Amino acid sequence: MAGADLSRINTNVTALNALKALRDANSRVTLHQLRLATGQRINAAGDDPAGLVFAKRLESRARGLAVARDNIGDVNNLISTAEGGVQSISEILLTMKEKILQATSDTMGTAERTAVESQLDDLASELDDIVNTTTWGGNVLLDGSYTSKVFQVGEASADTLGFGISQAHTAAGLSVADSDLDVSSASTASTALSNVNTAVSTINTSLQSLGSTQLRVGIKEANISVSINNQWASYNRIFNADMASEQVDLIKYTMLQQSATAMLAQANMAPQGVLSLILG
Repeated sequence: MAGADLSRINTNVTALNALKALRDANSRVTLHQLRLATGQRINAAGDDPAGLVFAKRLESRARGLAVARDNIGDVNNLISTAEGGVQSISEILLTMKEKILQATSDTMGTAERTAVESQLDDLASELDDIVNTTTWGGNVLLDGSYTSKVFQVGEASADTLGFGISQAHTAAGLSVADSDLDVSSASTASTALSNVNTAVSTINTSLQSLGSTQLRVGIKEANISVSINNQWASYNRIFNADMASEQVDLIKYTMLQQSATAMLAQANMAPQGVLSLILG
């Protein structure tokens, strides 16, 4: 600051210095009051241009990851829906196998074989009903048409997961339809048993594939949740105010504000001392 010369009264340098200090203190008090009022360290781009850009990037990524996490939740629910249908089909196939095993024995008569055949037909119809009602978003999941799907599971455009169920789980697709299962004799029942065993193996493969995909999306969801927390933590450190620190600074600059005001008042009175030189 400029040095004061109290013998020159046209320009009161001491008062000007005190006024500058007061204005600086006022500016700092206003800044810290605003930060305490809003809870934000950056209230305008000029407060920290680089920090604002970095914080906005972190916010954009965190919000994008939050949507991706929701997408993963939907994918997980979709897979669970498909798995539920496949599990039900598996139970039907096991029931079919039990009935056909009874028919592979020559101890069963014609009437009994007819009853088994009728039950197998009913089970095949129920299997098709399960396929037709296992849907998501208006799409049938288990008829072999739900293929080449792409799910957004991350914040970047390349963060995708390919998914599809190409196996047709209908009775015809598993070769367990009415025309595929003949139990009119022990020998034909043996062929039918082979078909059902193959279908059971196919269903087990489907369950394994669905389980693997579900495991993957579960890992992705956990990883994204951690990443979201870290992004928001970094954003908070850059963009939001440290309330305790701001309060300490506000008290400091409020005291300086009061001190500068008092010093300005004294500096304005100082030139009156020159009168003693004139008046003797």
